[in-house]
Amino acid sequence: MNAQITQTTSFIGGRHVPSLTTYANVDPATGEHLGDVSRGGADEVDRAVKAAARAQQEWKRSSTEQRSKLLVTTAEVIRANRDEMAALESEDTGKPLTQAYADVDVCARYFEFYGHTIESYYGRSIPMAEDMHVYTRREPYGVTGHIVAWNYPLQLIGRAAATSLATGNAAVAKPADETPRSTVRLAELIHSVGFPAGAFNVVTGKGSEAGAALAAHPGIAHLGFVGSTQVGSQIAHAAADRVIPTVLELGGKSANIVFSDADVDAAIPSLVRSVIQNAGQTCSAGSRLIVAQDVHAEVVEKMAAAMEKVTIGYGIDDPMLGPLISTKQQSRVEGFLSDIGNAQIVTGGTRPEGLAEDLVGGAFITPTLVDNVSPGSRIAQEEVFGPVVVAMTFGDEEEAISLANGTDYGLVSALWTQNISRAHRVAAEVEAGQIFVNTYGAGGGVELPFGGFKKSGYGREKSIEAFDEYTQTKTVVVKL
Repeated sequence: MNAQITQTTSFIGGRHVPSLTTYANVDPATGEHLGDVSRGGADEVDRAVKAAARAQQEWKRSSTEQRSKLLVTTAEVIRANRDEMAALESEDTGKPLTQAYADVDVCARYFEFYGHTIESYYGRSIPMAEDMHVYTRREPYGVTGHIVAWNYPLQLIGRAAATSLATGNAAVAKPADETPRSTVRLAELIHSVGFPAGAFNVVTGKGSEAGAALAAHPGIAHLGFVGSTQVGSQIAHAAADRVIPTVLELGGKSANIVFSDADVDAAIPSLVRSVIQNAGQTCSAGSRLIVAQDVHAEVVEKMAAAMEKVTIGYGIDDPMLGPLISTKQQSRVEGFLSDIGNAQIVTGGTRPEGLAEDLVGGAFITPTLVDNVSPGSRIAQEEVFGPVVVAMTFGDEEEAISLANGTDYGLVSALWTQNISRAHRVAAEVEAGQIFVNTYGAGGGVELPFGGFKKSGYGREKSIEAFDEYTQTKTVVVKL
């Protein structure tokens, strides 16, 4: 295994900016050192915000045609560096290489999509009196701040950066402590295609230091956060103190609802993927399996059999399942599995055996199915963030909806049925930001609005709808 050993620094104003102190970046599969990371803080954040503010004065006056060309060119250079970016993503997160390549591709697609659609984003003309000409303009906020999670570094910062830049903002990003390298590399690529120096900046460091400083900085006019509900609440308070808007994508406890008329064999591969994708460390993971009583035994049996065939290993070797992000997360998942009451672990729930010698200390957990879970239990209510799915049964449609809505979260749900009337009826009642029928999108495509209900957050990213989040409306009234 030849991991890339790199020294990672903040990228501010088009230049690398090292900090006086560093911390170690660790490969979650092996525990090996991937290089030192600059431990930025308030000083680096202040420098980055000021660089962004200077760049934004130029950038906000650029034409949509200019922005479009640079965004599309950024997509091209991301694709040109696809192998390098995927390797960095796989090593930092532990995810299988195929999934890392998909993340690079989606990141490029964000820049391409927003590069094309920004040219069709306009204000409106409002009819009033004959002697009044009234219209609206969509204008950028200024400098946007972005604090993102470690599970999908490139996807998360790609969608935020592309939207922010497309609408004329400049941005400062704070990647997760554990996964800084691909975000810094993205900043280099953005700068290389001709964006103003400082249009996109990255401050590496710890969340409690650099992240807190970014959330509190008076020069930030709009704040986006992806992470836990607990930290999201703190971010929202910091934004409220300064009366600035936020977009929050927080936790999830998403349900796959399998009705008795579902095509079970067709559903099983998607049900498994929704649990093991990125080792289950996905806010939209299908972590609850709500099954009709008369097909419960069949679904559990086939789900367990499929999960037992999942290959486990080092992400660069491209297994189906890589490690969790850290041994700390591994212990957290094991803590959930030790507290399941009268439920039964059907398969998994252990550290895998038979791994290569250099992976024995990695943060691995076997794919786990827990059956007969009490709907109110901790493991059924809280976000485990591991390859763990809990199963429960329902008798009728009303009970299925009640179980699906029976958590504090509402990010994604999927319905498995051949009855299209039922699909529409249940989709209207389930409290979630995205509903899939006979498929599972784990967040969906670039074109689909994405965000949560309840404690899964607020605001929408992805799709053209995201432009509304990153701009503010100005109304102009002209007396003729």
